[in-house]
Amino acid sequence: MKWIYSQCDLLGGLASNLQLNLCESLEIYMEKPVFVESASASIDEKIKELGDWRGKMLAKVRAIIHAADPEIVEEWKWVKATNPGTPVWSHGGIVCTGETYKNIVKMTFAKGAALKDPAGLFNSSLEGNVRRAIDIHEGDKIDEAALKDLIRAAVALNLEGKNRPKK
Repeated sequence: MKWIYSQCDLLGGLASNLQLNLCESLEIYMEKPVFVESASASIDEKIKELGDWRGKMLAKVRAIIHAADPEIVEEWKWVKATNPGTPVWSHGGIVCTGETYKNIVKMTFAKGAALKDPAGLFNSSLEGNVRRAIDIHEGDKIDEAALKDLIRAAVALNLEGKNRPKK
């Protein structure tokens, strides 16, 4: 924060009014520190904030995802003024998201329509051509083996697309 202020002071003697206004604006925005957290820390915080069955379920789903694919990467995407962000798990592309709503925890698989789902886990977004989702309600039991298979299939599909020769 001090460095930017010092640079603005130095520019002040040499800069135009436009540059001075820019420096003053930077100084105003720099008053509040901005902490950049890792995606994993953001997911931890989301679980903690929920503090109910949804937080426990999101934590359980997260553990199942990591058990299915230890190389999965956690991301925190789509942060806007109206949305604090969404947990995303990726490996060779997006595998799935972990959204929480008032009455459900939703796992949306980015390429779910292309996946075989012999256990019938997909129960939402069934009409779409690309995505499929699993809505988990309070008290629902998760078929962990089937979910791991689905996650592994999603990763394999992502990696298959990476290995195809470009036309």
